[in-house]
Amino acid sequence: MKKIVIIIISVIMLISMFLISVIAENGFDQFGYNYKARIFVGLADGADRNLDGMIGGDPTYAKDHLVMKWSKAWDDARFNDAPWTPDAWETNEWNGMVPGGSGEVWHYKIIWVGIDLENSPYWREGGYAIWDQFEVIMDQGTTANEHFWYAHATSNGFGGPYKD
Repeated sequence: MKKIVIIIISVIMLISMFLISVIAENGFDQFGYNYKARIFVGLADGADRNLDGMIGGDPTYAKDHLVMKWSKAWDDARFNDAPWTPDAWETNEWNGMVPGGSGEVWHYKIIWVGIDLENSPYWREGGYAIWDQFEVIMDQGTTANEHFWYAHATSNGFGGPYKD
């Protein structure tokens, strides 16, 4: 009986070790990225894949908590040389209301519209251009206890409608 218990425990430990390695292999890296799930969750410091207490060379937002999500179309175009399509989008949710954070909270939604920008059939009224081919369809947040809307496109959901 004792041998059976030892064998069962050994098998459980082996299975656990295998599952832990599979989860680690397919999970988040040290910066906060999980490319398989198309998400980043962590300190903004890790978003530039350089844990140096800064984001883009500036420490102001490095300790903010950041959640980024992106679509399969964004992933395919950005990382796998597929063409950009109107199904490409990404979101950024910044939370600086953490110890040592910036004190600001911001939410951005960004879509691909192509090089025609405002003349693109994918452009939405109320947004603004960024990165030569993209539109910020929502940009809102708080700083110094005031709420600001810089972009609120109609509609600001992902996917159509598209202009004819």
